[in-house]
Amino acid sequence: MSLRVSLLLPLLLCAPAAWADDGQTPDEATLAAMTSPWSGSGGELGFASAHGNSNTESFNGRLKLRYTDDDWVHSMDLFGLRSSSEYTETSDDGTNKRTRQTTANRYTASAGSALQLGEHRQITATGRYERDDFATYDRQASFGLGYGTRLIDGERLILDTQIGPGVRRSHNADTDENRVGLIGRGLFDLKYTITDNTELVNTLLVESGSYNTFAQNDFGVSVNMNKHFALKAGWQARHNSDVTEDKRKTDTLTTMNVVYSFK
Repeated sequence: MSLRVSLLLPLLLCAPAAWADDGQTPDEATLAAMTSPWSGSGGELGFASAHGNSNTESFNGRLKLRYTDDDWVHSMDLFGLRSSSEYTETSDDGTNKRTRQTTANRYTASAGSALQLGEHRQITATGRYERDDFATYDRQASFGLGYGTRLIDGERLILDTQIGPGVRRSHNADTDENRVGLIGRGLFDLKYTITDNTELVNTLLVESGSYNTFAQNDFGVSVNMNKHFALKAGWQARHNSDVTEDKRKTDTLTTMNVVYSFK
């Protein structure tokens, strides 16, 4: 059973009782029952495959959900990236063999809750976990508390921010050491409506501590095809200030995905 059906079924079963209690007309009660507390971009999916002298596959997916319960807003964000390539390798004796190598394997998970203090003001609690097999810090987990507010509330432009303290635990893959330290956390979320069906979004996350400053910027432009589906072009930049000599401090990722949105 799909998520939408599982949400609608109990609401529809309760609809007759709601009509009897509040005196709403059937049409009004049906519209009220159809209102879902779930929102968010839903899911993103992108896949690329190339075959010939070398075979390459790349996959990235994202799931973002938001649940509103009175003064509480709960959110979840899951992301995964995996790439591999297969190529022909010639040995010293002249024989050929096919070799497959993983070139990217990263996933992140974050969840948070916000208590609304008024219009566009909230107290937030957020946790984030990341696993990246090709980074100096192959495992990072953080938790932060913060205050959120809306800095710009225009007709087309919206800018929300969260700022507060937190704690982070990181595992260094090269030294096999775990480090724990306090961090300052900042999140800046910008949305700009270009046209009725085109939106620009940019999210900047910064976690700064004594031994490493992590920053991730996600920029995207989405064009709605219909009520639920859109095409999105995205560019992501990730930066770690403290890395080993053989690692680069900044990684970038360019994507073209299909997006499903709750409406």
